[in-house]
Amino acid sequence: MSTEPMSTSTGAPRAAEADRPGIIHARPVPHPWRWVAVIIIAILIAMMISSFVTNDRWSFSIALQIMNQDPVLEGLWKGTIVGTIGAMIIGVIGGIVLAVMRLSANPVLRGVAFVYTWFFRGIPRIVLLGMIGTGIPFLYDGLDFGLPFGQQFAHALGLSNDFTFFHLSLQEFSSTLLAGIIGLGMSEAAYMAEIARAGIISVDQGQTEAAQALGMSGGKTMRRIVLPQAMRVIVPPTGNETIAMVKDTSLFVAIPIITELYYQVRIIGTRTLEIMASYVAVVAWYLIVCSVLMVGQYYLERYFGRGFGQTRRAAGKAPERVPRPAGVGGA
Repeated sequence: MSTEPMSTSTGAPRAAEADRPGIIHARPVPHPWRWVAVIIIAILIAMMISSFVTNDRWSFSIALQIMNQDPVLEGLWKGTIVGTIGAMIIGVIGGIVLAVMRLSANPVLRGVAFVYTWFFRGIPRIVLLGMIGTGIPFLYDGLDFGLPFGQQFAHALGLSNDFTFFHLSLQEFSSTLLAGIIGLGMSEAAYMAEIARAGIISVDQGQTEAAQALGMSGGKTMRRIVLPQAMRVIVPPTGNETIAMVKDTSLFVAIPIITELYYQVRIIGTRTLEIMASYVAVVAWYLIVCSVLMVGQYYLERYFGRGFGQTRRAAGKAPERVPRPAGVGGA
């Protein structure tokens, strides 16, 4: 008969409790420099508010009047908003075409796209607009659109018609809003080409191979398979370029275009000697337009980013807790 003592029913839990570590008194890591940064930021904000309240030279009431004047509103609508939309349409379409050319197997297309992006990315936009407004009209009085060597053929055949279908006077065209839109659009196309190329490269090559295996053509594969997936990468920098284009429309003064926001506000400030009020007015309008575009960019990024990363939680709904299986992780 065995003389070993029998283990009680509470022996095993007590042994397990003895093996567990004691209570951990965790203390957060101190970050004193965060509080220093908060204090500095609070002081700067207080100084800014104090300046707005105590310094009458800001002239906010006069700035509000300048913002609502008809020439300023016309410049905002035509020069800034329409100019931004038109330039971005040209830039996006041209950028996609250039990106496809850069990725083409044809060395001629690749070379042309490379030279285009190299040229327009290397020229400041104010210089480019100055060339369009002053330099090109100095070189040419006008452009004739028709058959090449039409005058020579007409002279040889004894015809009065020189096969010219349309004549464009550069002296008149160079100072129009359309000339500024084309100039900014051509410059933007060079930047959008690199953005679109990065987005296309980000799509796995297997997507293209699978589409080709289904019998899709190259163009349909690009439109329906590659570009929709590349938009997740293309949209954020395109939104930034659009916001930057709103501010770059102020460069229309190099042409010059009078139906533009900054030009009109500057003229009013010079005429009334309310210089600071005019700057406050134009800054306020730029902030309003750019803030609206930022909100639109946020929703576009969320739309094209579906299925990537963390999904958006329902508004006002707490995350559901997954119940643990019985007997796992203690009581």
